[in-house]
Amino acid sequence: MDEAQIISTYKAILAITHKMLKAAQENDGKRLFSLEQECKKLTHALIANPPQQPLSAEMQKKRIEIIHQILACDAKIRAITEPWMTHLQNLLTHAHKHIN
Repeated sequence: MDEAQIISTYKAILAITHKMLKAAQENDGKRLFSLEQECKKLTHALIANPPQQPLSAEMQKKRIEIIHQILACDAKIRAITEPWMTHLQNLLTHAHKHIN
């Protein structure tokens, strides 16, 4: 990938992450899962196609700024979904104990 493709991919991941946050806020688990799969595909594309040469200082700065935004969205998503996942895990554990 060249610099423009790398930054474009990071921007696409950020856009999807914003959509994931909205889906989490709307309690739309199906959409959240679908968007997560899109995000994984883009992440794998970055891993599978490393830059042919190091990013310029300007592009590296942009990449880091985008990553910080992605991480901020991710933290908000986890703050919404983790309590629900813990609750679900407790329900499943409780149900499993009643079955046995």
